[in-house]
Amino acid sequence: LYAIGLGVSQDFTVARAWYEKAAAQGDANAQFNLGALYHTGQGVPQDYAKAHQWWEQAAAQGSAEAQFNLGVLYAKGRGVPQDYTQARLWYEKSAAQGYANAQINLGSLYATGQGVPQDYAKARQWLEQAAAQGNAQGQNNLGYLYVEGNGVPKDEKKGVEWIQKAADQGDANGQDSLGEMYRDGRGVEQSHVRAYMWFNLSVEQYLRQGRKATETAQRRDAIAKQLTPAQMAEAQRLAKQCQTRQFKGC
Repeated sequence: LYAIGLGVSQDFTVARAWYEKAAAQGDANAQFNLGALYHTGQGVPQDYAKAHQWWEQAAAQGSAEAQFNLGVLYAKGRGVPQDYTQARLWYEKSAAQGYANAQINLGSLYATGQGVPQDYAKARQWLEQAAAQGNAQGQNNLGYLYVEGNGVPKDEKKGVEWIQKAADQGDANGQDSLGEMYRDGRGVEQSHVRAYMWFNLSVEQYLRQGRKATETAQRRDAIAKQLTPAQMAEAQRLAKQCQTRQFKGC
């Protein structure tokens, strides 16, 4: 209640005190939440080592989210020495419980060969599981495997279909990827108008989420130089129409 300000004034310090009492009694949710406070520095000084300590206890009780977060700590070397093998082990525990973010990160490890021998086929297997749950990042990453023919027979059209699913959810990465597909005519008929539309939508989504959009904006602006005034007007019209439809059927 204190962490989210439900019925009381939001106070992370008080929330920490209550989480500590419950965590000390072995409550996995409290252990997870206490780890999250230490990870973000809310109500306590930021301390990745203590975040690791509490998440490890929650993970030992089977918390898929805590297992995933431990994997992230090991992958980034936060509070622990960077160790992709340990990251993989924790991602595997979480992914086996169906946690989509762990499935995505595990797929990325196999795609890049970090902590495991590079294996695009295994990357595809994990990304398929995340994509099947409707996870936009999983759909986008799976689409790229098909576009490039990594771990699957090359099929740009099928790749675009997966990327489109991500873009339809308003996913900035998916929209950026779709812009690239239209720019280069991969899996779709080349259209600079639609490329501009998707790049522009992606930039807006990134900015709305407080994320940087520098590279996507550069791609959008490069396409803009190739458009006639009439084409630019059409691209902007399509973008507004797409937003009205909440990105469905664009």
